[in-house]
Amino acid sequence: MSMAVVGMIAGMALGFAGYFGGFGAFLLVAALGAVGFVVGRFLEGDLEPGDFFRIRTDRRDRRP
Repeated sequence: MSMAVVGMIAGMALGFAGYFGGFGAFLLVAALGAVGFVVGRFLEGDLEPGDFFRIRTDRRDRRP
């Protein structure tokens, strides 16, 4: 399935949620869609947990 079709389906789902359920339903569908997207990317192997979490270095160790 192409990304254009996926985008169209997601837009239609958000449109229906906004029309029939109001703004709260629109936000809920958008948030759950984003979570599903991230989980799908993890399952496909495109994302690693380290992509979101990194070790912070002390700013004093950096040189300009």
